[in-house]
Amino acid sequence: MSNLKDKTIIITGAAMGLGLATAFECASKGANLALIDFNASSLEKAKTAILEKFPDVKLIVIIADVSDEAAVKAYVEETVKTFGRIDGFYNNAGIEGRQAPMTAYDMDVFKKVIDINLMGTYYGMRYVIPVMQDQKYGRIVNVASVGGIRGVMNQTPYVASKHAVSGMTKNAALEYAKFNISTNAIAPGAILTPMVAEAFVQVNPADPKAAQTQYAQSNPSKRLGQPEEVAKVVAFLLSEDCSYVNGQTIAIDGGQSNSYGNV
Repeated sequence: MSNLKDKTIIITGAAMGLGLATAFECASKGANLALIDFNASSLEKAKTAILEKFPDVKLIVIIADVSDEAAVKAYVEETVKTFGRIDGFYNNAGIEGRQAPMTAYDMDVFKKVIDINLMGTYYGMRYVIPVMQDQKYGRIVNVASVGGIRGVMNQTPYVASKHAVSGMTKNAALEYAKFNISTNAIAPGAILTPMVAEAFVQVNPADPKAAQTQYAQSNPSKRLGQPEEVAKVVAFLLSEDCSYVNGQTIAIDGGQSNSYGNV
């Protein structure tokens, strides 16, 4: 299916994890890509890998820190300069921070999580939405988390930032649907990305694989999710097929957020 053919998609946090998986999925559907990340070497590796598999894809890479408003404005302007429009925006960049009790949390880390996860998401919408308004078309997918629909022990700033992302998604949907802009969020559970793998290292430094296995037992599917499974949902939400889904935060977690207690 090529339902993203010739659509221009911006992906932040594109160098690895959910961003990279979605870049591959969108490339397979014929999209033009603007890949954004702060890690220059990883971003170049991502570009090389995508072009090896999809040599005809039109692709630019832009090094940017999403917590820097000027950098966000610049990556939006560069995308429009290159491709002339922005059809889809996967507002994906984010960090977990560290794990610590609420009252003992390091304040510098707390502020960094908020700056990247909350302000970075807001800056992206602030500068992408006007482009989409002018076009009378757009698809935005923000990344919340299951931490944006419930609590997560020892991750207060992450949970706070992701709840805020879900809330901003609802407001954008209300304010800009009249311009044919759909704004939704995804709430991934434990998807086996580098960020999630690092979280399991924090839980059990001696045996992070054991921590993964133990965590998976509380999931109805008895396994962790894969980035490609998330990417397929995101690609739908970025497409014209997503014409009447708006303002939703969609859990992608194997059903775990539906349960109370062990399953």
